[in-house]
Amino acid sequence: MIIGLTGGIASGKSTVSNFLRSYGLPVVDADVIARQVVEKGHPAYEKIVEYFGKHILDEAQNIDRKKLGSIVFTNEEKRLMLNRIVHPAVRLEMKNEAAAHLKESPCVVMDIPLLFESELTHMVDRTLLVFVDEETQLSRLMERDGYTEAEAKSRIAAQMPLKDKVQLADAVIMNNGSLEELKEKVEIQLHEWKII
Repeated sequence: MIIGLTGGIASGKSTVSNFLRSYGLPVVDADVIARQVVEKGHPAYEKIVEYFGKHILDEAQNIDRKKLGSIVFTNEEKRLMLNRIVHPAVRLEMKNEAAAHLKESPCVVMDIPLLFESELTHMVDRTLLVFVDEETQLSRLMERDGYTEAEAKSRIAAQMPLKDKVQLADAVIMNNGSLEELKEKVEIQLHEWKII
């Protein structure tokens, strides 16, 4: 079984991901893979340099994420092109990693922050959403990243609201309490799905 783990910024998804790892479940992390597929030697790296030009590279010939980011955040067409290069490479690598883990483990977790937004539910068997109420999400984000309230609100607003994701998820873990409570809820869900 492949579980699609998702949440929102400052929802506690990474903490849940670590809890799942502690139960021996392999976790395929979309963010980690997204960084790997644009490294030198990967086909996506070559395509990005070919399209955007060598001026996006740093001295070591690696893609300078800030330079590339400043281009794609101000140009919708170029942002879409970057996504067309990177997303298929990420999906392919995630599928390959999951398949490799499934040879040794009956269950794999795919940690995909934009699982619903990117319409990637076809890649997983069940979806697990880490949910936090808006006030808690806002205060955690401000505390964690040192954002002002306005900065934190704009980052939260850039994502699909967690309350909308609830309707789409197979299971929801509420994360408004302590770490101990969160761990207990994860354990209960794993028992419910007969994973542990």
